[in-house]
Amino acid sequence: MAVPYEDFTAKLMNDMDPELLDFVRNKVNTFIKWDLLRFFRENPYTADTAENIARYIGRSATAVKTEAQQLVESGLMEVRLLDDLPVYALTQDRAMRDLLDRFLQACEDRNFRVKVVYHIIRGMR
Repeated sequence: MAVPYEDFTAKLMNDMDPELLDFVRNKVNTFIKWDLLRFFRENPYTADTAENIARYIGRSATAVKTEAQQLVESGLMEVRLLDDLPVYALTQDRAMRDLLDRFLQACEDRNFRVKVVYHIIRGMR
């Protein structure tokens, strides 16, 4: 009996390090979050407003603020008030930064990126 295409695809796409698979499904589950984390990893000492970050990554400020707040809640980013403005930065938590580094290093592999895209799109359903 032939294996249904959907089952084969799901099996292939789930063939990832379990910790990174969980990271993608539960923390980096949108393209904006992926963009934000890549931006902050490339600029690890940056702390800025959602409006400025949005300009840097080419996204809307409203979307950036929403997604950044979710990343704060998941422990990947931090927020503090500066003159009553929320300013976002990458977390200082070493374990989270190490996990982010592992994720972004894995993203250098095209096949891994395809799997991440698959899981993000699948999570949007």
